[in-house]
Amino acid sequence: MKSKVLNEETERRYLLIFEEGEEFISALEKFAEENKITAAYFEGIGAFKNVVVSYFDWERKEYLEIPFNEQVEILSLNGDIACTKDKPKVHAHVVCGRRDGSAVGGHLFKGYIRPTLELILSESDRVLKRIKDPKTGVYLINL
Repeated sequence: MKSKVLNEETERRYLLIFEEGEEFISALEKFAEENKITAAYFEGIGAFKNVVVSYFDWERKEYLEIPFNEQVEILSLNGDIACTKDKPKVHAHVVCGRRDGSAVGGHLFKGYIRPTLELILSESDRVLKRIKDPKTGVYLINL
C-alpha cells in the first residue's frame, strides 16, 4: 500500500447543484478546471434521465459500456478528481436504482441529469496526477 498526506489544513468544500440536461462528467471537469482543482473527492445523490456505466474487462484491458436509457435514481455516487496531462479528470462510480427497485452500477462513463444532482466536493490543497499504467492501459493515480 502507498499513502500520501492530502491535507493538513481544513479542506475547501463545495456544494454543487447540477441542473437538468447537464452531462455530469463534463460539467464537473469544467468546474474543476475553472476553479483550478487538482485533487478532490466527492459524493452525491440525484437522478439521471439516462446513464452509461462501464465495466473494466481485465482480459481485454478495456472498458465495456453498458447504457441505461431510462430514468434512474442515483443511490450512491462517489469518486475523485486528479490530473491527467495537467487537466483535471473525474473518476466516478455510481449505483443507480431502476423503476422496479433493481440496482445497476459501475464506472460512470456518462450521465445526463434529470431533474437534479446534489454533490459535496472536498478539495485538497495538493496535486494528484494520473499516469498511464503500462500493464492495463488505464490512467492510475501516481503518488
